[in-house]
Formats: sequence, C-alpha cells, structure tokens
Amino acid sequence: MAKYFDVHPVNPQPRAIRQVADIVRQDGLIAYPTDSCFALGCRMGNKDGLDRIREIRHLDDRHHFTLMCHDFAQLGQFVQINNASFRLVKASTPGPYTFILPATKEVPRRLLHPRKKTVGVRIPEHVVVQALLAELGEPLVSSTLLLPGHEEPMTSGWDIKELLDHAVDAVLDAGECGVEPTTVIDLSDGEPEIIRVGSGDVTRFE
Repeated sequence: MAKYFDVHPVNPQPRAIRQVADIVRQDGLIAYPTDSCFALGCRMGNKDGLDRIREIRHLDDRHHFTLMCHDFAQLGQFVQINNASFRLVKASTPGPYTFILPATKEVPRRLLHPRKKTVGVRIPEHVVVQALLAELGEPLVSSTLLLPGHEEPMTSGWDIKELLDHAVDAVLDAGECGVEPTTVIDLSDGEPEIIRVGSGDVTRFE
C-alpha cells in the first residue's frame, strides 16, 4: 500500500519531505504535485521505477522522460545547451515548461530517446517540489500522471492514492493542482520547436 503524505502547500513539513525523499532514495516510485499537474517520479538510477511508470502509463520506449531539476545549475549537468538555448531556458524557468535537449553522459541511456539521445528537463515553480528536490539533492525522473484512457491528468492526491495504491509507494499531496501539462519545447536542433502547447506561454518560442 502507498504511504500518503498530506503537506502544507506553502510551508511543507520538513519531516514529511524527508520521509518522501527517503522513499525515493530507496528506489520507491512516488506520485507528487507540480506547478502544472500531478506527476510520477523516481530517482535516475531506478530501472524498476522507470518500468513501473511505463507500465502505469502504457508508454513505449520513444517516450521522453523529464528530469525535474532543483535549479539551473543542476539542469546544466544533464543536458548540452548552446548560448541561444541557454537564454531561452533561463528566461523561462522556473515555470511550466519542459525542454528537450541533447543529454550529457550523466544521464542513464535508458532515459534517452533511442534515436535522438535527448531528454526532457524542467525546473518547477512549486514550493513542495522544490523542497523535495532540495532534500534529494538530485533530479526526479518524472512523467505526467495521465492514465491510459483518461483525457486529463488526475488532480486529487487522495483519488490517486485509492486508484494507484498498489502501483506506487507514496503519494505526496499538497492540495489540488492543475490539469494542464507543461508546454514542451524541443531545442535539440538549436532552434525552438513547439511540441506541445500546455500551461506555459509559447510566444517567446514562435
């Protein structure tokens, strides 16, 4: 059964955040809120966690996983970024954007797009996720919690706990978050290509 953590959305309880981080460190899979919608997350080296995300969401190997990063310095360890892309990403973070960029050797191969060798990265603007990432000290490998056959992501932590009780190890809840996923921008070829229009404004990328 999944452990359930109900935390304050502005001042999350440090003890609960530490407990969730410990579950991630022990190769657990969590559901957690972001500034766009709920997501599934595990640590980078957790192969079983990736397989579980793929199973829950019915994903194939071409799915772009996202590295949820605490800050720009951490993001820069995992992707290759030129000056023009650097300025675009810097101006858009933290916020509801996912950027597709060529991965560095720090990223496990199983996380990469098989042909392009790219990975998604983003820096969330969400107090609870920032607290969790600060406690972890490493990115969370993430994917939007959009279940097969559902048109929108799930919004209620307790509903997620009931539905995925035996599929995840913990649910971190800070109240309902949005249903609109991030805007996805592919910067892997140097020029921005809008892959998905979501909750982030796309005008600067057009």
